Amino acid sequence: MTDTTLPRGLVQGADGLVRPAWAAASDLLRAYYDDEWGLPVTDERGVFERLSLEAFQSGLSWATVLRKRPAFRDAFAGFDPARVAAFGDADLSRLLADAGIIRNRAKILATIDNARATLRLREDGTDLGELVWSFRPAATPAPRTPDEVPSTSDESIALSRELKRRGFRWVGPTTMFALMEAIGIVDTHLVGSHRRGSSGIWPTT
Repeated sequence: MTDTTLPRGLVQGADGLVRPAWAAASDLLRAYYDDEWGLPVTDERGVFERLSLEAFQSGLSWATVLRKRPAFRDAFAGFDPARVAAFGDADLSRLLADAGIIRNRAKILATIDNARATLRLREDGTDLGELVWSFRPAATPAPRTPDEVPSTSDESIALSRELKRRGFRWVGPTTMFALMEAIGIVDTHLVGSHRRGSSGIWPTT
């Protein structure tokens, strides 16, 4: 059901809740939007998982990644950075043969390299979650239509640069902005959505 009085890009579901159209496209996307997207994730493993999945999503639909997430978790040892960092040639062959995941060699290798870079952060006395969250901006966007949702920011550009400096790969500014959206660093829920401000970090408007 769509309420034609709503701003463009928002729809009202049968449950009466207002969401962006993309989040109403399937039960899977609706559950992800309602229960997960934009809520704060700060722990190392959680941030590493989402950073990895955002890289795999590049050039594909997020629904594809969501459908494959259970298989990704199995294939990548629950995204435990220490275990992924120890992956060798046999693991690479296993992953390339795993039809349950996205079998992109460059992205698989980047995920393994990023796990190793995550461990180096520990050696430097920092943590991936802390590093990523240190790029939280002073204010968040407040988009009213999909066209107003940015794809990058000064902070995502700076985060991308810092992660690359520390040996991370497949962490471009657009991918990092998507990560920042997913883990609550910025709130790009459209104004009027029932999830706007749900992170507890940013206001509803």
